Amino acid sequence: MSSTVLGASLSAHGVSPDQARGMDYFLNELFRWNRVHNLTAIEDTDAAINLHLIDSIVIFPILQRYLGETQKGKAAGVCVADMGSGGGLPAIPLAILEPAWSFSLIEASKKKAAFLQHIRGGLQLKNVEVMARRVEGVAHEMAGQFDAVTARAFTRLKNLLDLARPLLKSSGLVFAMKSQRSEEEIAEVSQERWTLLEECVLALPGQNIDRRLLVFKSK
Repeated sequence: MSSTVLGASLSAHGVSPDQARGMDYFLNELFRWNRVHNLTAIEDTDAAINLHLIDSIVIFPILQRYLGETQKGKAAGVCVADMGSGGGLPAIPLAILEPAWSFSLIEASKKKAAFLQHIRGGLQLKNVEVMARRVEGVAHEMAGQFDAVTARAFTRLKNLLDLARPLLKSSGLVFAMKSQRSEEEIAEVSQERWTLLEECVLALPGQNIDRRLLVFKSK
């Protein structure tokens, strides 16, 4: 894939040419590794740009809006845990877009974690740490160390929030990416432990797909 072509697709979303080149490398390596390791079911280039890259990029302004306030007055940057990182979405595009934030990519599958390490090295992403562990183990050792948790198609919402809670600092945030309306899952969430701050409907180019980002704050 030409980085020039990809850059034209991403420029409307505020992605710089350098960032587009990084995402071009990431997507090409995802396709290359996928031939052996089955990292994604999406093999069409245009669909991958929209359903992988832009799907991740469009949530970035929302994270900035919430976490920009978190970063004010802090000597260190924002710390984000990405649960069930899989092929690196949304964490790798987000790490490319925001080098001042630290991303811990939690992925239990050794082959997927190896791919994430490969991308980290290839792009020299110093703000990325890959943790080939189960979320429960990381939460035990790193309790209360993260400003936010991101997750994309990881597990049912109630379970996702239960797993995320030990990772978060007090009043930490969870950004849960969902591919459909989520009223039933939201109804299962404890209102004593969580506040739903926002349900963002996301539009992807040329896709008639219901994409949503749920923003929760722990109480």
